[in-house]
Amino acid sequence: MILLTGCSHDEKQRLPVKFPLTKEALRDKIKGGWAGQTIGCTYGGPTEFRFKGTMIQDYQPIVWYDDYIRETFEADPGLYDDVYLDLTFVEVMERAGLDAPADSFALAFAHEDYKLWHANQAARYNILNGIMPPASGHWMNNPHADDIDFQIESDFAGLMTPGMINTAAAICDKIGHITNYGDGWYGGVFMAGMYATAFLTDDLEVIIEEGLKPIPPRSKFHQVISDVIRWHRQYPDDWKQCWFEVEKNHTSEKGCPEGVFNAFNIDASVNAAYVVIGLLYGEKDFTKTMEIATRCGQDSDCNPATAAGILGVILGYDHLPANYKPAIEKVMDLKFPYSLYSLNEICEMNFRQTLTLINNNGGVVKGDSILLAVQQPQLLRFEQSFEGMEPAKELLVRKDFLNEPITIPFTGNGIVVLGNVKSQCSETTSDYCALLDVYLDGKMIDQVKMPFDYIIRKYDIWHKYGMVNGDHVVQIRWRNPDPAFRITLKSYVVYKEAPGSTETMKKQ
Repeated sequence: MILLTGCSHDEKQRLPVKFPLTKEALRDKIKGGWAGQTIGCTYGGPTEFRFKGTMIQDYQPIVWYDDYIRETFEADPGLYDDVYLDLTFVEVMERAGLDAPADSFALAFAHEDYKLWHANQAARYNILNGIMPPASGHWMNNPHADDIDFQIESDFAGLMTPGMINTAAAICDKIGHITNYGDGWYGGVFMAGMYATAFLTDDLEVIIEEGLKPIPPRSKFHQVISDVIRWHRQYPDDWKQCWFEVEKNHTSEKGCPEGVFNAFNIDASVNAAYVVIGLLYGEKDFTKTMEIATRCGQDSDCNPATAAGILGVILGYDHLPANYKPAIEKVMDLKFPYSLYSLNEICEMNFRQTLTLINNNGGVVKGDSILLAVQQPQLLRFEQSFEGMEPAKELLVRKDFLNEPITIPFTGNGIVVLGNVKSQCSETTSDYCALLDVYLDGKMIDQVKMPFDYIIRKYDIWHKYGMVNGDHVVQIRWRNPDPAFRITLKSYVVYKEAPGSTETMKKQ
């Protein structure tokens, strides 16, 4: 196998049109990618969202030991949402074919019994209530459209498309819009593109820049990653200075209602920046890369998982550092949490699917030899979430409602009402579903289902964007109150018309 090696920035590497690979090398790199992301997720798991808007200081140790992954499988299987959604998508392709429609993937993940959050859970609720993709991931229906969700589960698309970055993007277009839109979708395309390129070269700058090429330059996502590349060149020996520049320039949250007025940030572009910081400053050192991506904070299990997965492809499973091998080898033949398959079985599925895609996209598989037809990245269409809107205020309420309606007067062009259904007793399982009638400016416009069941819960009580900017009143009435339950209103976030938006232009 020929692997293109790094070159100086001034001698930028050109990827070949054809790339030779052996079946053994392909299988080893696929396995390295799956193992790498599992290791990285476990490595950063204990610090996930404990460090928000601050880095994890050097004096805080990050532990690792030989039973770490196996113990985490048993004690905290929900940590691995980075991986078990990927497994679902690979399983659908195995069962329904590589060209399975988006609905097949949507229904499969929506009916699984694993834990989900943010864009994934909002999409699951949408799908279970008849809003199918791509509407399920669109920002008008999903307040978390720019969140990290598809970014952390798009690894599979790159792992099955070596050198085929446009094929990876097409897979991401179909599946990514189940849960995300705009920057949330671009994050998945970017990560899959880096995986696809990592089969061809170990030059991290090339891998990052190739992954970024499909992303429209005017998108926030492209601007953030371009800035990280620029700051790395400006501060090549100081990842913390690069991190500070990201914090100063790009951490204003707009979408996720839990993060717009506090330090919590699950935005895809910001957390992708931490992945890139880990890759660039880690310099192909597996531990150093994971450590930096973790110490950047925020979603500090997902980010090292992605970075380690990409390095796993570059290195291959056989060349992963020896100190991580005992932990990963103890679980490679175990059924992965929330899956019928082990990682080894998934690797073989991935390998078979990849061979088919290679043949379908101009490559050649003959005996033990493979010749990849390397694709030149094509620019994607421009998408932007939350157009014409900016956060205006948040009011923390933290009040339980029994029989009286929730009434919220506000001024703006959008609102997200955050809360959930809670039990009055110690019961934690129930099929109870609250029905909430929603009135806007005195007119009933919606009925919301609020299941008590955590797996199928509605992530936010209610939201609406794109209203006429002005004074409004939302009233939410509980149609079927049950004395065993209560509706908890946590807070609400109000949006106003953004300067320079279409509505503003019309008034000028």
